[in-house]
Amino acid sequence: MIGKNTVEALQSGMVFGVASQVEGMVERLVAALGAAEEDVTVIATGYLAPLVLDECRCFTHHEPWLTLRGLGPVYARNA
Repeated sequence: MIGKNTVEALQSGMVFGVASQVEGMVERLVAALGAAEEDVTVIATGYLAPLVLDECRCFTHHEPWLTLRGLGPVYARNA
């Protein structure tokens, strides 16, 4: 987590900064829902999700192609 040079420090700051933002947002959303953390499903999706997947404790699933899988039926319906 602590970089040994400028490049490593910047990389660490970006990865752990985004991970902290994601966890903070999930925590706030769970509180707003009034739900228990274990009752909430949090899906990591998108091209860059694997970069923070191991750093976030909040994810319950990883679906890298979720958006594209959702767009397929929309396209088929409108084609």
